Formats: sequence, structure tokens, C-alpha cells
Amino acid sequence: MDGLVIFARRMSPRTNPLTPYAAPFVVFMLLLGAVQAIGSAFTHSGSFLLAEPKYWIYPAQTILCAAMLWRFWSSYQFRKPEKIGLTLFLAVLVLAIWISPQEIFGRPRRHDGFDPTLFGGNRALFATTLALRFTRLVIVVPLVEEIFWRGFLLRYVIREDFEKVPPGTFSRMSFGVVAGCFALAHWGVDFIPALLTGAIYNFLIYRTRSLSSCVLAHAVTNLGLGIYIMATRQWGFW
Repeated sequence: MDGLVIFARRMSPRTNPLTPYAAPFVVFMLLLGAVQAIGSAFTHSGSFLLAEPKYWIYPAQTILCAAMLWRFWSSYQFRKPEKIGLTLFLAVLVLAIWISPQEIFGRPRRHDGFDPTLFGGNRALFATTLALRFTRLVIVVPLVEEIFWRGFLLRYVIREDFEKVPPGTFSRMSFGVVAGCFALAHWGVDFIPALLTGAIYNFLIYRTRSLSSCVLAHAVTNLGLGIYIMATRQWGFW
């Protein structure tokens, strides 16, 4: 029992500055893993909710991670976005990188994935599903990922006591580690776009020294991607 108490104290946001930065990301990734694990285990179960768990895990993931971000909000070092023109330019550049395989290089369309039109027969359910999907894409994902990758890990690689490292501090090691790990977290067909994205968002925080600029760029990219997804029905981009 004493050991559990000590562990809980160490993980408390009051005593461990890592928790607010890492916990939402860890929960987010664990729930992504749960989608894969449950879907694979129950593919032939005959149950839609078990065979396609993304339709209930993603909404739960959105709500839970949003609640965690709200809980830890005072721990983050946000200030107003800087260099808005550069931020928006890089956001559009990243969007172009993500859709270029299909639009420029003729790669197969990505129609398999989270399809909200399955609930088109129920207007309320469809609207709720779509609202949660865009909330996840445009708000939760940019915050969770930028807080972890460029708010925490980019500085932690430089110094374990990362809160003493100013946002946007450059080192070759941290640049490579974060860009590489960001790409690995998107392993598969998105690896190369993610590698370029990680490098571009790293560059943005070096130029602006503002985590808010990275969140804004990520949000604008994802909003554009969401519009592209709805227009082309390429649900695999979610």
C-alpha cells in the first residue's frame, strides 16, 4: 500500500511536471491501440460494435482526452501565436504533403476508415458523430500531440528538467528524435508525410518559440484535411 501511495504522489501533477504533458498523449495512444486490438479479436464476431470499435472508442477518446487537457491546462506554457503568416503557410504546406500521394502521385484512394455517413439515417446521431470527429481532429489531436512532441519531448531530450528549457530551443538530437518518433507514431502509409510534418512543425517552434503557433498550424492543417475527407470520402485519412 505504501508503494502505491508513493507512486501516486510521483505521478501527481503537483510533484511530477511530466504528467500533464504525457498523460493525455499516453491515454490517446492506448485507446488507438484498443481500437486495433478489439477490432482484430472480434472481426468475425457478428457484432458491429466489437468488429468496428472505432465508432465508440474514438468519441470516448475525444471526450476523455479533452477532459484531461482541461484538467491540466494551467500546466502548459501557452502564449499567443507568433508569425501568423508563416504559421498558416506551413499549415497549408503540411496539408499539401498529406494529400499529395493521392492528388499528385496517383496513389490509391483511402476509402476504408471511420465513415460517419453510416449514421446518415439518424440526423441527430450523424451530427453528433461528425461534431465529435471534427472536435477530435481539429482541437484534441493538435493539442495532445503538440503538447507532447514539441511542448515536452523536444525539450526533454535536451534536458531532463525540461521545464527549464525555453520552448523552441534547438538541438540536432532533439530535432531528429522528435521528427523520427512523430513519424514512427504514424507508421504505415503515412510515415513519410509524418516525418516531413514533424520536421516542419519543429522548424515552426524554432522560428516562433511559441507552442501556440504549432497548435494553430496543426489545427489548420487538420481542418483542411477534414474538409478534404468529407469532400472525397477518403475516410482513411481520419
